[in-house]
Amino acid sequence: MLLYQVVKFAATPLAHVMCRPHISGATHVPRTGPAILAANHLSVLDSFLLPALLPRHVTFAAKNEYFSGNPVSGWFMRLGGSLPTDRDSAHAAQSMLDAAADLLERGELFGIHPEGTRSPDGRLYRGKIGVAWLALKTGAPVLPVALSGTEKVLPVGAKVPRPASIGIRIGAPLTFKGDHANARDRRRVTDEIMSAIQKESGQEYVPTYAASFKAASGMS
Repeated sequence: MLLYQVVKFAATPLAHVMCRPHISGATHVPRTGPAILAANHLSVLDSFLLPALLPRHVTFAAKNEYFSGNPVSGWFMRLGGSLPTDRDSAHAAQSMLDAAADLLERGELFGIHPEGTRSPDGRLYRGKIGVAWLALKTGAPVLPVALSGTEKVLPVGAKVPRPASIGIRIGAPLTFKGDHANARDRRRVTDEIMSAIQKESGQEYVPTYAASFKAASGMS
């Protein structure tokens, strides 16, 4: 926690200077208690920018490649306390969700990108069901979050961030009923969460997984 606060103290002014953020709906983030921040995903730095720009401690799930790929993002991910996720291992993914559930049950904030990977073209892609598992398992409210312009701060292939204006829209909290062990409930809740994100972001929605689209298109 102390390291997080030190990093945040240094990172927040830098994020404001580099990104000139416009944030709306910040009052929807509870001052205390658990909540899930479910955000669209445009840049490798998304998981860093939200914790840097929001007042409360936010732990994000981030894919393993963000820790071992770009050295800039890897440094931020480690110092920010993000939870690494192995997208190719169901066991590892469940372990991450279990750790996230523990955080929420302790009254903390957890951030997740339901798309599972960055959008390849700025559109919003189908969400993976982990976010619904968390919401139904813990009962924590879900805040739909729409990021914009973050892909301009660290474009794909870039090693160094560049100044760009970004937007963050945080929607009203959503609560869901259902059984976290029921596949239909998980799919229904995930789709409702993605619809709420799309309402905030205005992105075109694509009813397929971003990873599948990338694979079919030969993209990484």
